[in-house]
Order: sequence, then C-alpha cells, then structure tokens
Amino acid sequence: MSSEFDAQDGSTPNASIRNPTHAVDLLGVDAAKPKATAPWPHIILLYLVAFRLLNALTIRTFFQPDEYFQSLEPAWQMSFGPGSGAWITWEWRSRLRSSIHPGLFAVVYQGFSTVANICNAQPAVRAELLLAAPKIAQAILAALLDFANWKLAERTFGQGSIDAWATVGNVDAQYAGNQLLTKFRVSLLLAALACVLRPTNLLIWLCISIPLLWSTRALPRRILIREALLCGTCVLAFSALCDRLYYHTWTLPQLQFLHFNLAQDLAVFYGRNRPDYYLTEGLPLLLTTALPFAVLGLSRALLGRVDLEGKSSKPEVPPGPVLKVIAWTVVIVIAVLSMVSHKEVRFIYPLLPILNILSAGPLVSLFTPQTASRKAILALLVFINIIIAGYTTQIHQRGVIDVLHYLRHEHEQSPQQRMSAGFFMPCHSTPWRSHLAYPEIEAWALTCEPPIGVPLAERDRYLDEADQFYLDPTAWMEMNLDSGLKDDKQGDWRNVTEGQKRGWPQYLIFFAQLEDAVKEATRDLAYQESWRGFNSHWHDDWRRRGDVVVYKKIQDAEPVQ
Repeated sequence: MSSEFDAQDGSTPNASIRNPTHAVDLLGVDAAKPKATAPWPHIILLYLVAFRLLNALTIRTFFQPDEYFQSLEPAWQMSFGPGSGAWITWEWRSRLRSSIHPGLFAVVYQGFSTVANICNAQPAVRAELLLAAPKIAQAILAALLDFANWKLAERTFGQGSIDAWATVGNVDAQYAGNQLLTKFRVSLLLAALACVLRPTNLLIWLCISIPLLWSTRALPRRILIREALLCGTCVLAFSALCDRLYYHTWTLPQLQFLHFNLAQDLAVFYGRNRPDYYLTEGLPLLLTTALPFAVLGLSRALLGRVDLEGKSSKPEVPPGPVLKVIAWTVVIVIAVLSMVSHKEVRFIYPLLPILNILSAGPLVSLFTPQTASRKAILALLVFINIIIAGYTTQIHQRGVIDVLHYLRHEHEQSPQQRMSAGFFMPCHSTPWRSHLAYPEIEAWALTCEPPIGVPLAERDRYLDEADQFYLDPTAWMEMNLDSGLKDDKQGDWRNVTEGQKRGWPQYLIFFAQLEDAVKEATRDLAYQESWRGFNSHWHDDWRRRGDVVVYKKIQDAEPVQ
C-alpha cells in the first residue's frame, strides 16, 4: 500500500515547465523546511534504508530465479573466476544480457571479500558476508528509489505548508536553469541505463518523454533532443565497452535480446499466458490491497479529475497533467506487453512506483477525515499486508533456501572431504553459488535450455533435460547415472554430452512428490534421508509440491585431493 507520505506535499514536475525558478523546488535546491510541518528528508531516507535492510536480511524464501541467475551468478564468476562454480545460463552464452547489472554486484562481492580477507575471517563468516552482500546493496538501492518516489509524490500533491517553500521564488532564474539542465542530464543518464539493462523499459520512457518534449517551456526542444541523444550515446557506449570486456567481443546484447524475444519468439518456450493476464493476475499480485485505489486513481487521472479539496497546501501547478501522463504510461505499457505471449508479473514491476503515485490520492481521500470506522478499515488493510508479507517472506518456498544453508553447513563441518550434490528439480528451483558459496561443493542440476537453432516445425517436440527427466524420473536416473562412476567434475556438468553418464552424487536433493521415484531408483544404493524441510503449502507447479528432501550416501566421502 502507498504510505501517507505519498500524498502530502510539494510542487509538481510541471512547475519547471512554466517557470525555470520552479525547477529549484522540483530538483531539490536548498529550501528551508520547518521541522513542524515535515521531517527532514535525510531522516526519512534513513528510515527507508533501515526498513529495507531489515527486510532484505530477514527474508527466508525464494521468489524469482532470474533475480539470481541473471545477476548474482555472473557477478560471482566475475569476482571469483571461472573455477568458482557459478552457473552461467544460456542467456549469457548467447550474449542476451548486459554485463553492467552483474558488474555492480561483482564490485559488491569484491568489496565484502576484501573486508573478510583483511579481518582474516573464518570461511563460514566469509560465506555469510558474501551471502548478505548483494542483499545489503539491493536494500540501499531500493531505499533510494523509495525516497525518489516519495519526493515525486510530495511534489505532485502539495506539502503540508506552502510557506516552507517561500524562498523558491527568490532564487536567481539563471542559476535555476543551470540546475535544471544538470538534473535533466542525470535523469536522462538513469533512464538510458534502465533501457540498456532491460530494453522494454524504453517503452515506459517514451510514454513519459514524448509529452514532456511536446509541452516543455523550461528548455528549448532542440536542447532536450540534443541532451537525450548525447546521454543515450554515452550510456550505450559505456554499455558496449563493458560488454566487450565481459564477452571478449563487440556485441549489443539489447539487439540480441529483442531478436530472441521478437524475431525468434523463443520466450514462449517458458510459457504462454492469456491476453488478460496482467489485468486479472499481474496487477492484483503486484498491488494486493492497493489495487482498488490504483484503479480509481488511474481512472481519475485519465479523466483529468484530481481532488485537492481539504488539503492544507495546494501544488503551485495543478497535478492533473502529470498524473495523466503517468496514467497513460500504465495503460500503454500494459496494453503492449499484453500482446506478447510470454508474461510474468515482474515484467510490470517498473510500473509499481507510478501506480503507487496514482493510488495515493484515493487512499488518502478515503481515510481523511479519520473516523472510527475508517481507522478500522485502515487497520484491517495494514494487517492483511503484514500477513501477506510475513507469509511470503518467511514461509512460502523457504525450503529451497534452507536446503542450501544445510549443504553449506555440511561442507563447513568437513571441509577436507569432497562433497557432491545433484538436484532432481525443475531447473533453477533454488539459488546457486550465491548461497552455496564454496566452489568445493560440486553440484549439478537439471537444465532447461531453450530450442535455440531448432527449426520452428520441430519446436513442439523439443524437450529440455528437465522435461525428459519428468517423463519418467526412475528411468532417467537409471539411464543417466552410474553407481560405478565417481561424481567428480566432468568439464561443464550442465552440458553433459549425449551418452555420457554422471556418477551418483553424495547428496540427492528433490521435492517430496518425487520421493517414491527416488526410492525406487536408489533401492540398491546406500542412501538414506538426512534432511527434510518445509517448502510450501501449495504450488502451481506440480513438480515443486511438497517438502524439500535430501538423501545422503551412507559411506564417507573421499578426501579432497
């Protein structure tokens, strides 16, 4: 839900359009704000950082595999080398991803690793530091984005006291114009970076930029176009250089990404969804109890109806045009993404900040003035969100995280022993080296490579390794695992050549629904259950239902050479 801060205060972005001096307010140039009317911004930022850190460091569940395999795994390899055991997926081998995002986490890993080395930390402590490192970095970034979103809402809806900003009108106009240009360049650089990291973000920024270019009066259009081209070129050149260093060849992953998703249409290999998916599932999952407020705010903004009655302060410029632009951005982006067959909730995550802005007005209107019944409704909504947050961050799908802690701690108890683990799960069911940490844990898992290079007519018959496994798990294990082989490293274990067998690993990890098949396949082998952890009460994928179970070979593992 949007906080009450979302509808409290400030001047609108359009203030800078009509008068360059208003850009000072918009862009945060020094203005005295009395403590009686609003907290100091840095205090709010500290609260946001504290909350995000607490949230990030206490989450015990698993959500989206791409958030690990498209960032932390390549970052781990960047930091600790090819022999570190990171899982580099086919997207990176096909050069579909920008190296900038994992590069950020690689810097974080290197920093925390250096601190651990300086402090002469024990291996277990170092592993815990590396586990926490990306969480801390992401928490800080999230807090900064929360703060920026609050500032946008503050300037859209007006502050508790307009007198706090009285000094704005006295600032020199030329100084304000220079500040506007500087801040505009920063905004363009960040927007270009967002588009480089994920090309579909370009759609959002086009929806926002075109109306700005059409209506702005603060800067000439030729300057806006020049700055956009300059900043875009700089970011694209920076991206190309980073990718040249990472891939060891000149490439544009953004074009590769679009070719894969549009020309080859290979994304549908990971699922097709109904055209109404984002309306009936995506937005409800994204917004939860804020959904009705967002829908109402969206409709009001599209109709140009903005209610500022009863507020102690009015924005210097009516917020209607701003809200209408971001409302149309939501409509256009969801309409375009709905035409793509493969859909996921995370694809519309970039819309969440502006959806919160849109929902802020109706939310505040409903609960002001406060009455006993309204307080009860608000308390109920907060309680529902706490329950949802608690369940999804502490309970649902926690087994796939807990099992990696178990394996890591098993290795820490006997670091001199060779340890191998095989995951009989749908691909990417757990995080990987970012949680296993130790390269000495020789693990492999079922893969799900898409049909790259397979003719269109043959794609319907294509089965990846995980698909082949689940057709008949017992038969697959008997055909692909040999009890006479040692489960040592065999080159790239994710791409075992046809006819090559793996040895049975020391640890077998699987979901409980597969337990009968594993028992059947291992009936003549020396395995016994060593760990079982709750994972979920329900799951939409039948292959992932039940507890996470670990079977371990009874005999001792061999010493590491």
